Amino acid sequence: MVDSLRRAVSTRLLFFFILGDILGAGVYVLVGAIARESGGAIWLPLLVALGLACLTAGSYAELATKYPKAGGSAHYAGRALGPAAGSLVGFCMLAAGVVSVAALSRAFAADYLRALVSLPTALVVVVFLTALALLNVSGIKESLGANVAATLVELGGLVLVIGLGAWVMVRGDADPGRLTEVGTAEQGVVGATLAGAVLAFYSFVGFETSVNLAEEVADPRRSYPRALFGALLTAGGVYLLIGVVAGAAMPTDRLANSSGPLLEVVRLAGGVPDKVFAVVALVAVANGALLTGIMSSRLAYGMAREGLLPRALGRILPGRRTPWVAIGVTAAVSLLLALTGEVASLAETLVLLLLVVFAAVNLSVLILRREGDEAEHFRVPGVVPWLGLASCLFLFTRIDGEVWLRGGLLIGIGVLFAAVNAIRARRSEPNGREAFPARRGA
Repeated sequence: MVDSLRRAVSTRLLFFFILGDILGAGVYVLVGAIARESGGAIWLPLLVALGLACLTAGSYAELATKYPKAGGSAHYAGRALGPAAGSLVGFCMLAAGVVSVAALSRAFAADYLRALVSLPTALVVVVFLTALALLNVSGIKESLGANVAATLVELGGLVLVIGLGAWVMVRGDADPGRLTEVGTAEQGVVGATLAGAVLAFYSFVGFETSVNLAEEVADPRRSYPRALFGALLTAGGVYLLIGVVAGAAMPTDRLANSSGPLLEVVRLAGGVPDKVFAVVALVAVANGALLTGIMSSRLAYGMAREGLLPRALGRILPGRRTPWVAIGVTAAVSLLLALTGEVASLAETLVLLLLVVFAAVNLSVLILRREGDEAEHFRVPGVVPWLGLASCLFLFTRIDGEVWLRGGLLIGIGVLFAAVNAIRARRSEPNGREAFPARRGA
């Protein structure tokens, strides 16, 4: 029986996986939201958010190269904090991924597609998720090959916006003075910058999904840090340039009140049909759903192999060597969520779920450094995980109470799920402890 995944992911494929997942579809609406919170200096909160993201990314780089397992965050937390913590983190990550795919499938069937053709939402969602699942089953190399093409289209659209915005500035129709305007009527410079940084931070999440591919990377200890930080800095550079041209080219209130702020820049520059951006946005949404679907299925596979989910989810398709059962089940749950229309209320809890994961990962780095006989791996300075943990605690304070109520329900289910696994592990010792050999050198 095949019991390992194929190591077919190169540094280049991993770079494009992470870049495509970070860029996502959010950037097309993010600029307006940041302008509303921070003012015309959109680049400043983007820069702060990039710094916050790099802190937690450093912790991920250390753990992914030290323990290149498909279980990712759940595996790290389980080793450091025990099976219950691993179950909770895995549940939060898996729940966020499945809901994200459902939300993206709904987004794909919405206004951007309607700009091109009118089709029933349910039909689009079913066809869309089925196609993504089949592509995922076909193989990790094939899936990431499609991601490279989609990411290039997505990145090309953003580069086009940067070029058009620069043209607006060159021809004298922009106001560079807006780039130094920080603060709103409600908040001063510091408060507005932090409020904008929280929103901007959301746009950088996505890098955490890549750790679930560590088992399929040809040389994770060498490739992962390069691909991770290369993708983060590339996305950060693109975001900063978008923030500069959008902030200078468009009045702040116009950006803040637009649901398609980048399209406003394109219209101001002229020469590019609106439908072109509809296509680019659809590619971005589809790419984000594909990458998140890959993450969810690999996480479910990894947790099943660790004994935290039914063993059937750990089955691998002979020949293709992809986790076909995990792919089918996660796609089916996403389809159910998308068709029931509950995705909108659940989608707002995604960030809260991911902050639980990020906090646990940063804490895990500190605990797992006590293990002896470590193999060679990437290591960040000791202050980085501490700062990463502090940044998560800070961002927790910026989450609205309404979101906490909804997110608390999901986290509560995760806690119950973790308790069941902890009881089962205790009853089946020593096998229960072997799933996550915390504080051991193995």
